[in-house]
Amino acid sequence: MFCRFRWRLAALFVMVALWVLSGEVSAQEATVPPPAAHDGAEHFPIDYVWTLIAAFMVFFMQAGFAMVEAGFTRAKNAANILMKNLMDFSLGSLIFWAFGFALMFGPTLGGWIGTGGFFLSGYTDKSWTYVFLIFQTVFAATAATIVSGAMAERTKFIGYLCYTVVITGLIYPVFGSWAWGSLFAGQGWLEDLGFIDFAGSTVVHSVGGWAGLAGAIVLGPRIGKYDSEGRPRPILGHNLPLGALGVFILWFGWFGFNPGSSTAGTDYSIASIAVNTNLAAAAGAIGAMIVAWFKFKKPDVSMSLNGALAGLVAITAGCANVSPVSSVIIGLAAGMIVVFSVLSLEKWGLDDPVGAVSVHGVCGAWGTLAAGMFNSGGFSLAIVEVQLIGIGAAFVWTFGTAFIAFKIIDAVVGLRVSPEEESAGLDYTEHGGEAYPDFQLTNVH
Repeated sequence: MFCRFRWRLAALFVMVALWVLSGEVSAQEATVPPPAAHDGAEHFPIDYVWTLIAAFMVFFMQAGFAMVEAGFTRAKNAANILMKNLMDFSLGSLIFWAFGFALMFGPTLGGWIGTGGFFLSGYTDKSWTYVFLIFQTVFAATAATIVSGAMAERTKFIGYLCYTVVITGLIYPVFGSWAWGSLFAGQGWLEDLGFIDFAGSTVVHSVGGWAGLAGAIVLGPRIGKYDSEGRPRPILGHNLPLGALGVFILWFGWFGFNPGSSTAGTDYSIASIAVNTNLAAAAGAIGAMIVAWFKFKKPDVSMSLNGALAGLVAITAGCANVSPVSSVIIGLAAGMIVVFSVLSLEKWGLDDPVGAVSVHGVCGAWGTLAAGMFNSGGFSLAIVEVQLIGIGAAFVWTFGTAFIAFKIIDAVVGLRVSPEEESAGLDYTEHGGEAYPDFQLTNVH
């Protein structure tokens, strides 16, 4: 007990020391020179190229999410997971193009919701609108696919498709309009307050995480997750190397996610954003490994992988307004937080097969708060207060709306498969095939 206390005290001391150092480093950093003038043009060709390349990198993150979720779950559900990730992007692309983009970026109604531009109507600069649409589409798909992991291995495919429409067409766009404003005029009410969320720790990741929390609660745990006394039991994933590959793909894609959010190839800050992103991911993996090593007496692989993702999620809000030292602190703390969060939620009866709620919801909230705490412009209680308002608004809106949506979907088409279908595996019962046909993975033949 004394050794554990000493370790926690030492960790706290290191965090405080780094925090102080981060403030000194921020104050000493040279001012970044502004980008070259546009000479009357709204966007340079390099802005188009950079933003599109970043969008393509974020699209590749869909493969990363699919590999992480498939690897961290059982083989009998792998094809189902691939289908959900495919439909997240396919269905989500159409819904966001038709409705979501307008609700998020159309002419704002009092800073609360867009009211025009459905099906891309009414835009004068269509060329840049196309660029921004594809960039924002991959973000919307990311928010949707996060939910898949929290609801894995027991969700009806038709019910999940219904929910994909709701998050890409309503939940994500509405909160995005609050935080990121309008293309035409005005700002969202959170943006107007000074809310800091550069690339979406809350707008994308917490929204996905809190929606996943609602879905996991409505669904209930998988069969066999808890014993007769309510104690959690591990249900191991079938392919850890596949999960690790997914994490590295996501790490790579995040270099489009964060620096690409500048949407400007002439913005010199994309280099510092990339450095901050990488440092936070690395620190997150180390932080999770250290905590897992003390908790489990072994450096757990899956926790360390989630630690890297936690660091990436956490730095997404403040990657453009914190120093590299601060990025290390933010990522290190996120890696530690995610381990405790996963274990705590499991004890409270929440079955989240891949840790999506902890990685994206909890660490997204932490990263958004940290963007205010470690702001390179100086610490301010007013900024922290705005960050807390944004975090709270995201939770209330997303969890409340998603919970209602899941309840309606459950009543209309059903949300959870039958116990027999769950035991057999969703690959066979939902899709009539298997991801690994050379191996007998189900008891239905």
